[in-house]
Amino acid sequence: MSFKDQFENYHWDEVKASIYSKTENDVRKALLAQKRTLEDFKALISPAAAHFLEPMAQLSRKLTQKRFGKTMQMYIPLYLSNECTNICTYCGFSLDNKVRRKTLSREEILREVEVIKALGYDHVLLVTGEANQTVHTAYFKEVIQLIRPYFSQISMEVQPLEIVEYEELIALGLYSVLIYQETYYKEDYKKHHPKGKKSNFNYRLETPDRLGLAGIHKMGLGVLIGLEDWRTDSFFTAAHLQYLERTYWQTRYSLSFPRLRPFSGGLEPKVEMTDRELVQLISAYRIMNEEVEISLSTRESEQFRDHCIQLGVTSISAGSKTNPGGYAVEPESLEQFEISDERSPAQIAAMIRASGYEPVWKDWDQVFVQ
Repeated sequence: MSFKDQFENYHWDEVKASIYSKTENDVRKALLAQKRTLEDFKALISPAAAHFLEPMAQLSRKLTQKRFGKTMQMYIPLYLSNECTNICTYCGFSLDNKVRRKTLSREEILREVEVIKALGYDHVLLVTGEANQTVHTAYFKEVIQLIRPYFSQISMEVQPLEIVEYEELIALGLYSVLIYQETYYKEDYKKHHPKGKKSNFNYRLETPDRLGLAGIHKMGLGVLIGLEDWRTDSFFTAAHLQYLERTYWQTRYSLSFPRLRPFSGGLEPKVEMTDRELVQLISAYRIMNEEVEISLSTRESEQFRDHCIQLGVTSISAGSKTNPGGYAVEPESLEQFEISDERSPAQIAAMIRASGYEPVWKDWDQVFVQ
């Protein structure tokens, strides 16, 4: 059994119609419920909930502080490579985007690490394109062993791997893996991923199951908002999360909400999501799930990130570069996408403190890992 078996019982159009048919009375019931269901989540993300944004945001804030306190985890991406064998309509690293490709060497990685550590970080997210013959498991093993002395937490956002590969990386110090389905709309998934291993919808869909079976400490889920109807995609993300929490209960989970950003040769969003709608979605996820961690990247604007610090978010990036070598080696090389919030980590930390929260650069020590 995997989430794929459960997923096949749903029909996109039926789920979408159900969400859009929810009433204000359904929203009231969801807000008052002691234990919320996926039907309640549909109500909270529906157009009918737009009139309840203020009470939703207040409840989200209350539940977040109850579980996480007034803290904000700081993290930063380290892009190792922009080589990729996939064609993806929304990504600057897409194979059909004619740019110079680069994969960092050991020496270049250490130069990047030096800058990242000087910024104050102890949590790093390793990111690559999907190129199995270049950035493969052996490369990831080498990188993790190389940088493990410098970081308490090492996360990855790379191509889906097999169970045994995840097990080998976890043994070397891998803490978390982010794997985004991009969209759960199977009928159009191939349109956005016409070539490469990523075009295999089911293989990607079952990646979180492989991670759970490998015993990963934490995994992150999400979709790329703008590819398809965000409400329907978010419902499937919530259903996926609920399944994983019940099946792999020892693993922690996080959610991200990347909105489609400009890149070289970029794709215009099919569906625009307003800032108010993103606040609605963040609040809905928090009201539905008090335990899940919620991350907000530099894709979002300064004003929006400042506002959302108090509304349900638990981790935030700052000073991000989305190109390999962007911190020290090749600052002007191709970025995967354009960031919006360009403030330094020190400026973000100051903003967090000014909001009454405490920035957390280090979550735990390796000495506590069994």
